[in-house]
Amino acid sequence: MTSRAPRLRSLGWIWTLTAFASGLLSAGLWFASARAWDDFLTRAYVAGFAVYEELRVGKAPPDGMTITALPPASARLADAGQFQQLPGFSDRSFVTNLSILTDSSAPLSGRELTLAVMSDRLVYPVSDILSGIDQTGPEKMGNLTRLLATYCSEPILIARYGRNAWQQVDGTDIWGCNAAPADLRLPAALAAIVALAVILTSVGNVSDSFARFSSALRGRKRRGGPNSYDADGPAELRDIVSAVNDHLDAERAQLEKRATVLSGVSHDLGTPATRVRLRAALIPDDELREKLEADVDQMTGMIESVLTYTRSELSVEEPRQISLTSLVESLVADYQDMDLPVTLKKIDPVAVEGAPSVFMSRRGHGSLPETRRILIIGRPISLKRALTNLIDNALKYGRHAELQLETDAQTATITVEDKGTDLSVSDIEALMAPFQRGSNTGSSDGFGLGLTIAATVAEQHGGSLNFEAGDQGLRARLQITRQ
Repeated sequence: MTSRAPRLRSLGWIWTLTAFASGLLSAGLWFASARAWDDFLTRAYVAGFAVYEELRVGKAPPDGMTITALPPASARLADAGQFQQLPGFSDRSFVTNLSILTDSSAPLSGRELTLAVMSDRLVYPVSDILSGIDQTGPEKMGNLTRLLATYCSEPILIARYGRNAWQQVDGTDIWGCNAAPADLRLPAALAAIVALAVILTSVGNVSDSFARFSSALRGRKRRGGPNSYDADGPAELRDIVSAVNDHLDAERAQLEKRATVLSGVSHDLGTPATRVRLRAALIPDDELREKLEADVDQMTGMIESVLTYTRSELSVEEPRQISLTSLVESLVADYQDMDLPVTLKKIDPVAVEGAPSVFMSRRGHGSLPETRRILIIGRPISLKRALTNLIDNALKYGRHAELQLETDAQTATITVEDKGTDLSVSDIEALMAPFQRGSNTGSSDGFGLGLTIAATVAEQHGGSLNFEAGDQGLRARLQITRQ
C-alpha cells in the first residue's frame, strides 16, 4: 500500500511558507549583520575622535586602546620617515603616510597631526580623507579609523601631534580584523538562493510529472503504450492517471468485446453460408444462382470488413522502426506486377552547397541521391493496409494512382493522386465516414470502410488524412509523425 501523495494545494502552501520563511530568515540575517557592521564602524569612528584628543591634550584613551610613547631611538627613525625600520614592526611592511591639518586656515601653524599606518596587508586609500577640506581634524581622524575598520587587518598607528613626541597607538581591539563582527550578508544571500532553487526544482518536478504523462498519453496511438500508466507526483496527477487507466480498460474491453462478437458472428455465419452455397449450386437457373452466391459473398465480406476495422482500432501491432521508402516502393511494385497503373513519382534531388576551398574561389555544389531512406516509427502492416485502400480508391474513381513521398524533420507525407475522378474534395471527404460509398457502388467491390481505416491508421501514427485538388485529379495526403 503506497503512501498518500500530497495534493497540489498542500504543496502550494508548503512552497509559499518555505519561500516566506527563507526570505524572512535571509532578510533577518542580512539586516542583523548590516546593523552589527554599522555599530562596528561607528565605534571605530568614535575611537578616532578619542585618539585625536589624547594626542592633542593627553586625554586617557578608551577601553581597548593603548597609546605609548616611542623610545628615543625609534622616535629618531620616525623623524627621518624610516618607519619600516622601527623595531618590532618587521611583520608590518606596508606603510600609509598622511598628515591631517588641524586648522586648514593656518597650514604652517605647527598644529598638524602626522600619521604612519603600519599594516601587515595593505596600503590604505586615504586620498578621500585628505581631500576633505570641509572636515575638522577629529572628523578626519574618525574617518581614518573607520577606514581601518573597513578592511580586515591589524594596523598600528605611529602618530605625532604638532611638535609633540611620537606615540604608538594600538587600537586593534576596536578596529582590527578580530574585533569585526561576522559578516553574514553573503551567507544570507546564498541561503535565499538555495531556498529559491529548492522551491523552483520542486515546482519543476511537479510540472514535469504532468508533462511526461501528457507526452506519454499523446504518443500512445503512435508509439503504442502499456495497458496502464503509473506516475509519480501529486495526488491530483495520480487521480488523473487512475481515471485514464479506467477509461483505457473500459475502451479496450469494449473493442475486444466488439471484435469477439464480430469474430463469433463471422464464424457462426460460416456454416449457414456454406449450406446456402451448396443449395444454390442445385439451382438450375444460372442467373439466380449467381445472385445468391453474390449475396452470400457480400454478407460475409461485410462482416470481415467490420472485423478488420475493429482490429485496426485495437492497435494490436507493435510499432517499430521501418523504412517508409522501402514500404512504398514494394507496394507499388506489387501493383505493377499485377499490371495495374500505379507509379511512384521520383523525388527531386536536393542540391547541397559545399564549403569554400582554399584552392577554389567558388563553392562546390552537389546533390543527395534520389533514393533516400525515410525512417519512421510505425506499424508496417497497418500502413500498408491504409495505402492499399487509398490506391484501390484511386483506381476505382480515377483509373490511375501516382504516389509521392514528402518528408521533413518531423513528419512524412505520402500522396496518392488519381487522374480524372468525377468526385470533388467534399465528396471524397464525405466517404471517410463508415459504410459510405461513391456513385459506382454497383460496379465496384468494397463496403465503404477503406477510407475510414486509412484515417484511423493515420491517427494512430500521430497524423491525419486529408484530400485536395491535384494537377490531374484528387490527391490524398496521408501524413504521419516520424518519431
